[in-house]
Amino acid sequence: MILLICGSLRGGSVNAAVIGTAAGFTESKVYAGLGDLPHFNPDDDLDPLHPAVAALRAEVGAADGVLICTPEYAGGLPGSFKNLLDWTVGGGEIYGKPVSWINASSVAAPTGGADAHESLRKVLTYAGARIVEDACARIPIPRHTAADGVITDPDLRGRIAMAVSRLVAATNA
Repeated sequence: MILLICGSLRGGSVNAAVIGTAAGFTESKVYAGLGDLPHFNPDDDLDPLHPAVAALRAEVGAADGVLICTPEYAGGLPGSFKNLLDWTVGGGEIYGKPVSWINASSVAAPTGGADAHESLRKVLTYAGARIVEDACARIPIPRHTAADGVITDPDLRGRIAMAVSRLVAATNA
């Protein structure tokens, strides 16, 4: 089972539509607790954990792999998503876990999402995740191709399916 994580809290997010599309290509679970996580504080990273943190760690621990789609905000990761990543460090559930991401940033974006994904790579490497390079993809998604929580364009859907299949293959290796 692949855990799908959207790094955006925005309603109608293209990143959420990528995750919704990816869900159709493999056995998966979409993580839905991003907005419920408390602010990370190392003093609170002990038992009993906040229920939202315990749920996050349980979902990451139960997954065979993790696929992320997150926007870039102010030259880095959105604060709420970085907070999620901070909570994954102390638990160790992501250690050795195959992880990849899809960068959906438009070609018109100042860095095309590169700064966010550089930050993402740094944090995931620090946390000991096994980044599956050939499953990481840059697929610029125009907003008009997202409808009803999925990407509608057949070519873009095919590219998302390919990234998902590569991650799934890595979880079986």
